[in-house]
Amino acid sequence: MKKTVVINVVGLSSRLLGEHTPQLKQWIAQGRIATIKPVLPAVTCTAQATYLTGCYPTDHGIVANGWYFHDDCEIKFWRQSNKLVQSPKIWDVARSIDPEFTCANLFWWYNMYSSVDYSVTPRPMYPADGRKLPDIYTQPADLRSTLQTELGEFPLFKFWGPATSAESSQWIAASAKRVEELYSPTLTLIYLPHLDYCLQKIGCQPDEIAQDLQEIDAICGDLIAYYENRGAQVILLSEYGITPVNQPIHLNRVLRQAELLQVREELGRELLDAGASKAFAVADHQIAHVYVNDPSCLDKVKQLLEQTDGVDLVLDEAGKEAYHLDHPRSGDLIAVAKPNAWFTYYYWMDDRKAPDFARTVDIHRKPGYDPAELFIDPQIKLPKLKLGTTLLKKKLGFRYLMEVIPLDASVVKGSHGHLTPSAADCPMLITRETDLLQRDSLEATDVFHVILSHLKR
Repeated sequence: MKKTVVINVVGLSSRLLGEHTPQLKQWIAQGRIATIKPVLPAVTCTAQATYLTGCYPTDHGIVANGWYFHDDCEIKFWRQSNKLVQSPKIWDVARSIDPEFTCANLFWWYNMYSSVDYSVTPRPMYPADGRKLPDIYTQPADLRSTLQTELGEFPLFKFWGPATSAESSQWIAASAKRVEELYSPTLTLIYLPHLDYCLQKIGCQPDEIAQDLQEIDAICGDLIAYYENRGAQVILLSEYGITPVNQPIHLNRVLRQAELLQVREELGRELLDAGASKAFAVADHQIAHVYVNDPSCLDKVKQLLEQTDGVDLVLDEAGKEAYHLDHPRSGDLIAVAKPNAWFTYYYWMDDRKAPDFARTVDIHRKPGYDPAELFIDPQIKLPKLKLGTTLLKKKLGFRYLMEVIPLDASVVKGSHGHLTPSAADCPMLITRETDLLQRDSLEATDVFHVILSHLKR
């Protein structure tokens, strides 16, 4: 099989290619671009699972970045086991064709306990004293110490949170090159996240994020040159485009006001009680899976969603089938936001009752995605002093909460998940192997076949 590298630049769209991305422009000029019709929802885990299996969520089961696990009545986001993906992956198919095929997965999601040969993925440590420590999980296991000894500790807090920067993508790029030097896999999958975060945080106009575009351009230019010098074919790919938003929608508050959602109080704070609720929403960017535990309320919930300002579509059973989301993990109803709107997970009616994790970066306790984690609360008068004091508590071994995240959803500037209305904001696939890309537009499931055709060249 032919050596192939797939570089996934999250959030990249043709609208962002220009004067701030000279290296990418030069490389792309000698190749061919196809826009990708995004899968619904156009979010990380669903898009990646679709690309890597050639199947829709109906079959692979990744209906969002997180969903309601019915057996234990809990909402769980950002699970890591590859066993959750229910369709064969591209590396399984390629290995059945060529037993000598090998694959390295650098930070694409569901990267633990998979059948790839080499993997690197973020895996923080959570000691019993409440700390969160940067770390990674690798296959083989000793690759973990090799990478962090040579490259330094993985910059977890630059990967997600208010301090996100290009440093995380730079570390991932460096780890990819080191894996190449150690193992020379047939297929290498690389995930570069930085652009995704600045688009949500700062805005979607190229001039607003000029430095970020220049940084990702430099990282991509270096990676492309490195791999092409080693005889590899390079595919540049993105998962979705990010568009401007100005309307947060609090679906769980709508359901609570209709006496459909239940909370329980702990130490004066409110926690969503999914198992006891008649209905609740699992918010994920511009889509929300709405689970209705009481079937007699289904019509009422559907009507409520349809009447909520900012909701574009409400998918029932027929709608889920039409959008390839008819899977047991999906909500009984699925709400899709208008292009300028997005869904919060907020369910409390009084910020004084918000759970203690609401003002922290905590992607696992929150029952939905929270892009406000990219911001420092503007109401904190001396944020550096607060951060410094909290970090001092950490160093001294005290328990602490890094409560710096705002509860004001209006700070978010960009989102994704909805099917992008403009081709300029759609994800892309770019290759110099122009004969292997015969169309200017692809379905999300086609990406699997384009990658496989490169391998089989």
